[in-house]
Amino acid sequence: MVPPLPQPVITGASGHIGANLVRALVARGIRPRVLVHHDRRALEGLDVEVIAGDVLDPASLAAAFGATDLVYHLAARISIVEHDEAQTRAVNVDGTRNVVEACLHAKVRRLIHFSSIHALSTQPVDAPVDETRTLTEHEPVPHYDRSKADGEREVLTGVARGLDAVILNPTAVIGPHDHGPSYMGEVLLDLFHRRLPGLVVGGFDWVDARDVVAGALAAAQRGRCGERYLLSGHRATMHELAQLVEELTGRRARRMVAPMWLPRSSVPFAAAFARLARKRPRLTSASLHALRNHKHVVSARAASELGHAPRPLRESVADTLDWFRSAGQL
Repeated sequence: MVPPLPQPVITGASGHIGANLVRALVARGIRPRVLVHHDRRALEGLDVEVIAGDVLDPASLAAAFGATDLVYHLAARISIVEHDEAQTRAVNVDGTRNVVEACLHAKVRRLIHFSSIHALSTQPVDAPVDETRTLTEHEPVPHYDRSKADGEREVLTGVARGLDAVILNPTAVIGPHDHGPSYMGEVLLDLFHRRLPGLVVGGFDWVDARDVVAGALAAAQRGRCGERYLLSGHRATMHELAQLVEELTGRRARRMVAPMWLPRSSVPFAAAFARLARKRPRLTSASLHALRNHKHVVSARAASELGHAPRPLRESVADTLDWFRSAGQL
């Protein structure tokens, strides 16, 4: 009798990418083991094994990683505010170090580590960004960017010690099953509900969570140890994204596009308003930094080695809005 394959383990399974990864695995007849800190909404009704834990608790990682040969590490703290640097570094750096140590101790066959495009240097600003771009280090960048770069360094230190690990760097992620919602999901909701007084010059490279998941599944089989794969989609300015939301929903988009100096001068007021409204701020120094950088991301390596082929942006936006509608948020 052939023994069953060990379960893959997912940290951060209740997040946006994690929710899509779990569904992709379950659709393939695989029952993943998921490490959950507190929020389980994204996992309701799914055939998964839930283990309560935290990447800052090595004992819970040891319990979760036993008898598995594959770990997908998605747990991270995404931050665009300045006051939570300590918490962000704890999760993204110390937590990743704990995951690496747990993988080495449990003799996990392969670790798929989810980093971010923000881990890579922004310089030179107008040059294409591919896997040869260095990790950000001494340049003035938001603390989230530094934390993701240092998290990658922890993984590479593990590789030097014998860990088989592959690193994935997605761009700005949108798509269905965004229970948070994520910061990027909130952007689409704000555009639909016309919560923004105007638009900001600049944009992002937008990738569908389902395409990121496809890259992760391929990386588990075909990714090369110690390599980084950029998972990009399609770049669109905020104005172009707003126009797309208008075309898909009929909700008239804002027409004013502010030059960068105007929102930069408004950051303190936006932060104060968010505190009074008890909401996460959208307009911060970090979010404006992201709008200005990583303008041309190249995923040639992921395309050739992992088969990465991002779907049209229009399809991703339409499916995201449809999911938000089904979740009662439109």
